[in-house]
Parts: sequence; C-alpha cells; structure tokens
Amino acid sequence: MNTARLAAQPLADGGTAVQEWVESPLSLPELDMRGCAGLVVVGAHPDDETLGFGAAMAMLAETGTEVQIVSASDGGAAFPEASRARRNQLEQQRRAELCRAAVVLGVRSPIGLGLPDGEIAQHEGRLADLLTDLLAARPAGTWCAATWRGDGHPDHEAVGRAAAVAASRTGAVLVEYPVWMWHWARPGDPAVPWSTASAVAASATALRRKTAAAECFRSQFVPPAPGVAPVLPEYVLSRLLAVGEVVFR
Repeated sequence: MNTARLAAQPLADGGTAVQEWVESPLSLPELDMRGCAGLVVVGAHPDDETLGFGAAMAMLAETGTEVQIVSASDGGAAFPEASRARRNQLEQQRRAELCRAAVVLGVRSPIGLGLPDGEIAQHEGRLADLLTDLLAARPAGTWCAATWRGDGHPDHEAVGRAAAVAASRTGAVLVEYPVWMWHWARPGDPAVPWSTASAVAASATALRRKTAAAECFRSQFVPPAPGVAPVLPEYVLSRLLAVGEVVFR
C-alpha cells in the first residue's frame, strides 16, 4: 500500500522528525487491553515486534497474560551483498537477539517460521496458514498483533495481510502496529487510518523493558565494523521510543 512512500524516504534523510510527531495535536484514544485473553505478536523480522509493540507485550506479560512472539523471517537479508555464509551467521545472531529480547520482555520463547527475508509476499498464503494454525490453538479472546498492512515495507505489509486472513479464519482480535509509518508519514497523513487508531498507555516499567529489549538487537543498531554504518540509524530507535505505540483495528 505505501511501499512507494517508504522508498521515497531514504534512511539517510532522517524521515519525519520526532519533534513533528511529539508536538502534533493529534489525540488518540487509549487501547483497552483488558479483554485480551492471550497475545500472539507477529513481526516480519526479529526486532519488529519489540520496536512496534514491546511495551504492550511487557504490560500484558506482567498481568500473567500469555504472550507469544512469532517472527516470519530470521532477518538474514539485512546486508543484501553478504555471502551465504555471512547471511547464515546473521540469521543465527538475530534469532539469538530475539530470544534475549523475549526474556527481557518477560514473554515466551519466540517462534521463528524461517520464511525468506525480503520475499515474504511470495509466501503469504503459507504464512496465513501457519498463523491460522497457531491462532486456532489459542483460547477465545486471543489477540493477534501484526505489522500494519500499510507500513511501507513489503515484508511488513505481507505479514499484516496474512495475519488479517488468519484472524478472520479463527476469530482472533486483530490489531496492527506500525514501525516504518513514523518515518514516511506525517501527523494527520491521509494515508494513515487515524480513525481506527488507539495508543498504548505504557507504564514506566514497560518502557524500560522495551528499551532494554530493543538494545538486544545489536546487529541492527551497532556498526558491524569501523567506518560502516549500522543497518538502522540511531534516530530510528529514538523516534520509536518517543512516539510510543499505536495500533489500528
């Protein structure tokens, strides 16, 4: 839906400034999570779930709600020019990072589906089937949180579409969280369904857990070698922590 918008905003350009978001007059209702009997959080790559919905996961886990992370891919294509051996090494590293982040957030060990990073749309039907099986085994009232279908990244959008299919098949409550929207959109942007948006009222403890969990993903935020830029610039995490968590329903 919004892949052209993201492609037109290179990471090096910084995207929409965090000040523009935090100073926006946009006011969203609070997300009511009291009816959540269990939560399955689906990301396209290890770190999506933490960056987009980590505080909500931490708060639900504190109440004893079962929270299960599902990563569609292992994120091996973060460096497109890397050799097969380096890609395998990166996948192992990112799986380990996700496991550490899950511990910090206080949730169950993550499930990795092993779909090819950068090509999830080509396996969307299989992803929908896998998510259907996972959700069907959960109790009534389970929520499925997935990357938003309009987030701009092709993998994120494919995950959102597959999760929507799985939720419709099983009766799970679907919520979609943006990650890259904060980079290419602006407050009040007509490409964003603000009328269906709710904000997570994160506690201070949950925010600390989210920040610590995000720091587990060193492969993304730390330069891999001297003079080499990290996959994600520092401002990406700073902006996501500042704007908080929003979902579309």
